[in-house]
Amino acid sequence: MTYNEAKDKLAKCGQEQLLRHWDELNKSEKAAFLAQIEKTDISVVANYKNKGKNDHKGEIEPLACMERRAINNNRRKYKRIGIEAIREGKIGALLLAGGMGTRLGSDKPKGMYDIGKTKQVFIFQRIIENMLDVVRAAGAWIHLFVMTSEKNNEDTINFLKEKNYFGYDADHVHFYVQDMAPACDYNGKIFLEEKGRMATSPNGNGSWFSSMVSSDMIKTVDAAGIEWLNVFAVDNVLQRIADPLFVGATIASGCTVGAKVVRKAARDEHIGVICLEDGHPSIVEYYELTDELMDAKDENGNWLYNFGVILNYLFSVDQLKAIEEKRLKGEAMPLHVVEKKIPYYDDATGTVVKPEEVNGYKFETLVLDMIRLSKSCLPFEVVRRNEFAPIKNKTGIDSVVSAQELCEKNHIEL
Repeated sequence: MTYNEAKDKLAKCGQEQLLRHWDELNKSEKAAFLAQIEKTDISVVANYKNKGKNDHKGEIEPLACMERRAINNNRRKYKRIGIEAIREGKIGALLLAGGMGTRLGSDKPKGMYDIGKTKQVFIFQRIIENMLDVVRAAGAWIHLFVMTSEKNNEDTINFLKEKNYFGYDADHVHFYVQDMAPACDYNGKIFLEEKGRMATSPNGNGSWFSSMVSSDMIKTVDAAGIEWLNVFAVDNVLQRIADPLFVGATIASGCTVGAKVVRKAARDEHIGVICLEDGHPSIVEYYELTDELMDAKDENGNWLYNFGVILNYLFSVDQLKAIEEKRLKGEAMPLHVVEKKIPYYDDATGTVVKPEEVNGYKFETLVLDMIRLSKSCLPFEVVRRNEFAPIKNKTGIDSVVSAQELCEKNHIEL
């Protein structure tokens, strides 16, 4: 991209102010800035006035879940179907690993955090060990795609290489970087984070497949003949990935998406709930649930909205491509506008300011919206004490401490 091309692109979006320090940049800084402008979708900022408009929910109804009894009654069948699909190379895994361990007191990628007590046990290690269980059961490797961010890509790759991928086959591990979105002030003007770089942030976990497409990683998916992608978050150290039972049940159900769910620990637990919204599979966040919905019960006295998602989904690749095709036409993937504290370059002082209060907007897509855009979804119940140990904080609920306790109850040596 040339300077004039960049200037024209920014002018069309009313963002010419980003080039105000152009003459102060050296040759390499100019090249890097042009590359960033070329790659970044500036147009999303036009949505800055839409804060909250994509948060409206339609008519909510229960969505039947495949519960443990039904799963156990068909265990042999589902496991056979799942193992067969894995052996045929139809299943891939996608790790959302763009986050940092900031809330845990670390400045490194979250997956590098050590949860061990008597020895080193890293979050990445726990995930790979869980995958190796399936690899051994199926007698076949599963392609593992790792989506990083600009901030942690190099550290993540170097760490996993240094650890020899914790025994995983390097030829089946693939990295790509999540697309970024610009951040703006309350007037819709994009911040500079330095003289030759606009302020950006990862554009939400709903961008994992569009980022896979823009990075050309989808070519690896297609070349390998992968038909299903199991997407999951980095912070749950007990989750089962490419679980043959889950894979087999989803395929047998004829649904285009499967979602692992757990029974809520309390009516108001902070967990998104699987449901139907205007007849489509959907997820209602805990803060969107009314008292009426939280208290609703069936004829047997069970809560109607009793199953929470754990960000472990199995998507058919065909369904993903259909969502992406609609997105490219502007027909899908709601854009969520959220207020954040955004560091910015201050012209007056020539320094980067880290605000103490929210000062602008970031733009995100969410994976839960991909469920809403899917044809059908199978909620698949797992036992929470065996598969749900999220690490959000150092102590307390959903913490390093609670995850350690659950790992030890599952006979995992720490």
